[in-house]
Amino acid sequence: MNLNAKIYIAGHRGLVGSALMRQLTAQGYNNVVTRTHAELDLTNQQLVADFFESEKPEYVILAAAKVGGIHANNTYPAEFIHENLAIQSNVIHQSYLAGVKRLLFLGSSCIYPRDCPQPIKEEYLLTGPLEPTNRPYALAKIAGIEMCWSYNRQYGTQYLAAMPTNLYGAGDNYHPENSHVIPAMIRRLHEAKINNQPTVAIWGTGTPRREFLYSDDMAEACLYLMNLPDEQFKPLLASDRNDGLPPLVNIGTGVDVTIKELAELVRSVVGYNGALEFDSTKPDGTMRKLMDVSFMQSLGWKAKSQLLQGMQRAYADYLKHDSIVL
Repeated sequence: MNLNAKIYIAGHRGLVGSALMRQLTAQGYNNVVTRTHAELDLTNQQLVADFFESEKPEYVILAAAKVGGIHANNTYPAEFIHENLAIQSNVIHQSYLAGVKRLLFLGSSCIYPRDCPQPIKEEYLLTGPLEPTNRPYALAKIAGIEMCWSYNRQYGTQYLAAMPTNLYGAGDNYHPENSHVIPAMIRRLHEAKINNQPTVAIWGTGTPRREFLYSDDMAEACLYLMNLPDEQFKPLLASDRNDGLPPLVNIGTGVDVTIKELAELVRSVVGYNGALEFDSTKPDGTMRKLMDVSFMQSLGWKAKSQLLQGMQRAYADYLKHDSIVL
């Protein structure tokens, strides 16, 4: 991508989108197009069509999505499947009509089967049942991958899907019920410290293992993929491959920790001295989700941030905004 290429970041205010904006600025891109949800409702087909017809972006990174943790996925399954299907259907189709050169569709590691072998390879997609607690969201993201694949095959487009592991970082969602595990822990342990609470309850048994990627690393990986030369990028698109694999790349660190280890790390970073109590009546979700990132590493990219380092930056960002989120 040339530094003056018109790049549309869908979802620029979210965790990934805001990290993408920081990376684009740092790398010198000067023609980035954005719209807030109030300015452009991506679930509205006509509004999205009008936007693409008027703006005609050359590149699109689709980071807009309805996202949340176990509680949110369980509570709002209809919204999770409806809104995500609508967003990606509108953006992908209008990208084709507008002649977008390359599109990167961002999904989630929850697309993979609940009990697939570890670490998770791209080829494990659709090889078994999904985790029930986030199946509507996962199915929507799988449909997005299939759309990229289908448009590549039929129209010769260059649409690639990137599946990040669990993300955290600056600009995260710290909602007390609908956030992901790291921002939820940061908020609850910080509040417990401020209020001198003797204990904090953590959902589940603490035994599931999870992999976490700092959001700015994810953004760097996205731009790395979008800037691959044709000889590396086009073979990823699966438009003429005969191995049956979709245009899909895992992005992660290749390292995981238990939820208990994670909670203890957050407690240390936050400076909370109370006890952690694990509530086994709450769901654990999938017991392990470690991404096989060897494919991405073979393309020449590897995550830089260590979990402790990233957590310290995330907590510092939280403290800057605690008057808003508390």
